[in-house]
Amino acid sequence: MTKHFTVRLPEDEAADVEAMARAEGLSLNETVRRALVEAVEKRRRDPDFKARVRRIIKEDRELLERLAR
Repeated sequence: MTKHFTVRLPEDEAADVEAMARAEGLSLNETVRRALVEAVEKRRRDPDFKARVRRIIKEDRELLERLAR
């Protein structure tokens, strides 16, 4: 199953992405998808990002436990 969403970019950034897609012989969709996958993987290797995620998980857990009382 796939999820669709819209990305809004300034015209110059959109033109850059479209040019990159053409140069790589890929669709615009595939180019954006690959960029997002790379961004997620980069953050998964970032210790500071992981620490922020753990803090958010802890805060959310505390909030949910408080709401469940």
